[in-house]
Amino acid sequence: MIPISFIWVFVITMAIGVPIVFSLSLAPIFGFIAADKAFFLKTLPQKLYIGINQFPLLAIPLFILAGEIMNTGGITQRLVNLANAMVGHFRAGLAQVNIVASMLFAGLSGSAVADTSALGSMLIPAMEREGYSRAYAAAVTSASSVIGPIIPPSIIMVVYAYIMNVSVGGLFLAGIVPGITCGLGLMIATKIIGERRNYPKREQRASLSERAGAFKQGILPLLTPVIIIGGILAGIFTPTEAGAAAVCYAFFISVFVIREIKLKDISPILLKTGIAASSILLAVGAAVVFGWISTLSGIPNKLADFIFSLSDNKYAILLLLNIFFLFVGMFLDAGPAILILGPIVAPIVYQLGIEPLHFAIILCINLTVGLATPPMGLILFVASSISRQPIETIARHMLPYYVVHILLILGVTFIPALSLTIPRFFQMGIQ
Repeated sequence: MIPISFIWVFVITMAIGVPIVFSLSLAPIFGFIAADKAFFLKTLPQKLYIGINQFPLLAIPLFILAGEIMNTGGITQRLVNLANAMVGHFRAGLAQVNIVASMLFAGLSGSAVADTSALGSMLIPAMEREGYSRAYAAAVTSASSVIGPIIPPSIIMVVYAYIMNVSVGGLFLAGIVPGITCGLGLMIATKIIGERRNYPKREQRASLSERAGAFKQGILPLLTPVIIIGGILAGIFTPTEAGAAAVCYAFFISVFVIREIKLKDISPILLKTGIAASSILLAVGAAVVFGWISTLSGIPNKLADFIFSLSDNKYAILLLLNIFFLFVGMFLDAGPAILILGPIVAPIVYQLGIEPLHFAIILCINLTVGLATPPMGLILFVASSISRQPIETIARHMLPYYVVHILLILGVTFIPALSLTIPRFFQMGIQ
């Protein structure tokens, strides 16, 4: 039996700022040495390589590449124009545009950080010119970027599906209703805030011709999630092949239709994709090793015994787990947190009769909200660097939006139909 002291190595190295990949790698090394099982160290590189060398994980760099192509290809501006034509005349119009644009962009990038970076650099200065404070503009951008990994495609859902052996297509479908619900909730909160603070709005609605023009410009990018989900549901391609289809489609419309991408842009796009994908995949490999030693040490069984000693009520346990996930998300990035917590906690909730797909979406949403929560929320750091506002100031303006996020988490947790209705209709990923 491996002593669980290796967990403290992981916690301490994380606390002092060691990158997550190295923390995940150092903990198993210490654990095997402490258990006098140094011969296991020879298998660690092999385990790490096997953890990365999996066909389903190819979807990660492909979806990242598709998002980079579309962002460089001028797609973001077209989505903002479409959102402006749709909701720009509402009270706090540009804030509403920010939220709707995030919902549209989520179907392309699958990343909250990409959403914050792409839309924030464009909309935060625009909102400031319209009379919004920079801190509030950054808060709206951060709050709406949470939608990015919920509405498909989603990179963290691909990671979870691989680690826990659930259907990628089913998980994508499970995120549709919660993602839209989150966007609508943020829009309602923004309307209330806008009326109280008398934020500006467009004096006139966009004309029918303006809306038609914006829709014509935005329709091709918006077909991306339709192609991805439709192709998976129709059995035309696997989720990994869907990533390749998304890359081909993004390249075609960016180069031959919109014509924004030049030959000189290809190299930076590939470089950004390589850096982002390699960091995620290396974390996946390290997390596989960490999960292996966690299993050998019996941590899942010990955690299960502890949780069931607190309560045997399914809803009480789910509430406790939500609080725990949200707390972890405040300090740990969503991808590594999923890799660590999924294999440990999932067997516990399965004993409660929770649908694997239901638990998957609960965990993904919790940890995604954590990206926008201080002190370590990555979205907040990106928004802070763009707006040049302190993180604590942005977080203070986000308080009403945190209420929406928490209500979303509770709704998805205790109303399974919010996430499971669509997968159940298509009979995908439901046991």
